[in-house]
Amino acid sequence: MAGAITDDYQKLSMFFKSGIYRLQGSNAVFMDPVRVLNLSYSHFRVSPSSYYSRFFEPNPSGEEHSRVSKNQRKRKRKQKKPPALNEREQAAEERHQKAKPFLMKAHELLLGANDLLLNLGKLRSDDDSPTSDCEQSMVESDEHSFVELGSVWQAPLFEISLYPHKDYKPTQDEKRNTPAFGSLIANNNMANCDMEAGFLNRQYIIPKQSSFYMSDLKQIHGLIPVKRDCGYNLIVVDPPWENSSAYQKLKYPTLPNRYFLSLPIKKLAHEDGALLALWVTNKEKLRVKADGSLIGELDLFHHRPYECLVLGYCYPEVEDSDYFSKLKSIPDGQVLISIPGDYSRKPPVGEMLREYIPGSHPARCLELFAREMVSGWTSWGNEPLRFQDSRYFSRTDTDTVRIEQTF
Repeated sequence: MAGAITDDYQKLSMFFKSGIYRLQGSNAVFMDPVRVLNLSYSHFRVSPSSYYSRFFEPNPSGEEHSRVSKNQRKRKRKQKKPPALNEREQAAEERHQKAKPFLMKAHELLLGANDLLLNLGKLRSDDDSPTSDCEQSMVESDEHSFVELGSVWQAPLFEISLYPHKDYKPTQDEKRNTPAFGSLIANNNMANCDMEAGFLNRQYIIPKQSSFYMSDLKQIHGLIPVKRDCGYNLIVVDPPWENSSAYQKLKYPTLPNRYFLSLPIKKLAHEDGALLALWVTNKEKLRVKADGSLIGELDLFHHRPYECLVLGYCYPEVEDSDYFSKLKSIPDGQVLISIPGDYSRKPPVGEMLREYIPGSHPARCLELFAREMVSGWTSWGNEPLRFQDSRYFSRTDTDTVRIEQTF
């Protein structure tokens, strides 16, 4: 018994440090995205209240369970004979039935992790700058639309100015104005700390040892390295798949699915090969409340409450027969349970994939269609600064906020 308590304490201690809690006896993990993202910063931290915009509080006395049960009974009375599934729907149903046991097992283990559940309700309690729904709406409405700015004729003229944190004395080369669109902008200062960026009267936080390239799909070839040994070992892709929900809610612009076939994955990959991770969308995410209970039903046909991350290797043309034996096999059916952020905002999965990355180390990592930045990664898309706005952060010191205007 004492050994089990010690193990639980160690796992919870590691969770506070890493943001990742491995559920015992399975391939399932729970992730707190805020804790993971905060490992990228030295003088800032992500504000929990701004990230957990859809945080669900537990309901007392099982009120929610009672309400859901009544709704289920009401739907069952109204249910008609379901229509026959077409070929594509049959394939989707088959995949769901294969995934369902893994999801149910992971949820069962989550409900049994009492030490973790006790802390889920506290994830927002230590926030220095809680943001109300009204305030959050005002923040979002006042933010720059990088998609629109990148499409106007003045886009090549827009500049962004980068400046280090006050505790680090920059060289003249590190005080620079750079074209905001169509160029690789990196924070690689020698002090290994965050940088701040001023753009059109707004301030953005750039994590240590990170870079971004802001452009549309037509300019992605500017990201291709000159030498293959400067390519990327891990490439995460979260495409803006066509879907009516994103279109109706005006959350982000989508692209026809055929456009994604033009992504130059092989040219971006390192000469030693790369691990490719592709998010495949569903209507909803796997969401849980602070007490661990599910938000919706697992079997709603058109609203599967989870999304899939498809993994594969992009390997070089090699004659070495030992190459494939060196690649670590990726176990199937792994489950990641996380807290939802803004619409379609994915949790940072890079650390969980690190052991499967081929080639040299430290790995070179790239996210395509990114809307935020992570230390050690290059982020590409038409809005990689979307969640880097300083309003999503709080400072770990008492600096006066500086904003530089550029034109």
